[in-house]
Amino acid sequence: MSTNAQETDQSKVMEALYWWGIPTLFRCPNDTGLDDCDIALVGVPHSSGNGTTERDQHLGPRAVRDMSAYARRVHGQFEFSPWDTCRIKDVGDVALPEAMDNEKCIERITDYFKKLDAAGIPPVSIGGDHAITGGILQGIAGKDSVLTSGQKAALLHFDAHTDTFHNLDHFMGAKKSAAHWGSYLVRQGQVDASKSVQIGIRGNPRTTDWLAPSYELGYEVITKARFDEEGIDASIDLINDRIGDAPLYVTFDLDCLDPTIAPGVSNLEPGCEGFKVDQVMKILRSLRGKNIIGGDVVCIMPTKDYPNKITAQVAAAVMFEMICLIADKKRAFT
Repeated sequence: MSTNAQETDQSKVMEALYWWGIPTLFRCPNDTGLDDCDIALVGVPHSSGNGTTERDQHLGPRAVRDMSAYARRVHGQFEFSPWDTCRIKDVGDVALPEAMDNEKCIERITDYFKKLDAAGIPPVSIGGDHAITGGILQGIAGKDSVLTSGQKAALLHFDAHTDTFHNLDHFMGAKKSAAHWGSYLVRQGQVDASKSVQIGIRGNPRTTDWLAPSYELGYEVITKARFDEEGIDASIDLINDRIGDAPLYVTFDLDCLDPTIAPGVSNLEPGCEGFKVDQVMKILRSLRGKNIIGGDVVCIMPTKDYPNKITAQVAAAVMFEMICLIADKKRAFT
């Protein structure tokens, strides 16, 4: 074997070790340019949209970059490598110089993602608190969108909470907050609630009408209790029938998972069991073939994670599924 071949083999071994080298998302090239890019991996280090928790969610992108090389895999069920199929880049982080001003941050997030939309590049993002989803979808969905062809997006929303609290004028000062995005996107015309599903909602509510705002907007809600009663296959059938062939955005709040699986998140709901990893993976994989325009993983709190950074690893695993879904769809048309 030549010296160059040996060095290549050694490099491949080392690149599978998360603690070696310069961290990027999944060891993808770090390139802020949008040329020659099929899927953009984006960090959105935003914390000012959720005033109920410590302002540490902006550390999420860095934490996942540190661990995600471990998740650079071949998809076992789909039997392909997204890295060999698509040009995937870590395009860096959205710049948020007014970090403590939520409204200004949401504007900047929207402006950033409008550029990706104009280039026709689906993003997979790591947050950041859940307010980022509002900023992202303002940029890539609705009447002027390239990625949705001017349509509203269907939304698959994994969460323990509905985030549709339009009965509140603001959430501890933030208006387009982590508690409001699920509502204002429908009212503004970026999301079609009639084709959307919120899944995993759980915990003892603060009011008995806690689901009413989501139903008023037109969402289908699969609470964790309903999921447990009706089963995963029935839930998957409902999701796929409702979404149909609409352009789909997937947002994944890590608090939908059981706290034993993802302990380092904001707004934990430990009073009843959350999703297991295999359950959310089966739901995600059922979306194979859908017109997925992007996705995000949010609400990681690295300062609350275990020393082995298991929540960051889980976040990377969910991102990997989103990447594979988009890449698999693209390779079907090439």
